[in-house]
Amino acid sequence: MAFMLMLRRGLWVMVLTLTVVFSFGGTAFAADLGNGAKVFAANCASCHVGGGNVVNRSKTLSQADLTKYGMNSLDKVIVQVTNGKPPMPSFKSRLTADQIEDVASYVLDKAASGW
Repeated sequence: MAFMLMLRRGLWVMVLTLTVVFSFGGTAFAADLGNGAKVFAANCASCHVGGGNVVNRSKTLSQADLTKYGMNSLDKVIVQVTNGKPPMPSFKSRLTADQIEDVASYVLDKAASGW
C-alpha cells in the first residue's frame, strides 16, 4: 500500500513538472527581435545597411535573394553568422549564441516585411 502511494505521488510530481516545463519552456527560447536589431546595427549594418550588401550587391538580405541562395531559414542564417563565409567574417567569437539567434531572427523578420 505504501508503495502505491509513493508511486502515485511520484507520477503526480512528474506530471506537474512536465506541465510546467512545456507550458513555460517555449517562451524562454523565443528570439528577441529588439536585441536582434541592436546586434544588427552594431555588427552587420556597415555591410548590410537596409538589407543590402555593399560588398556583393547581388547577394542581399531580401527575401528573394535569401530564397535564391538557400539562406531563407533560421538554421542557415545562424550557421552563416556563426561561421562566416568569405568575405563575411565569423561572429562566433564576438557574439553569444543568443545574440546570433536574435540577429538571425531579425534578418528573417525584416526580409519577410521587405526591409
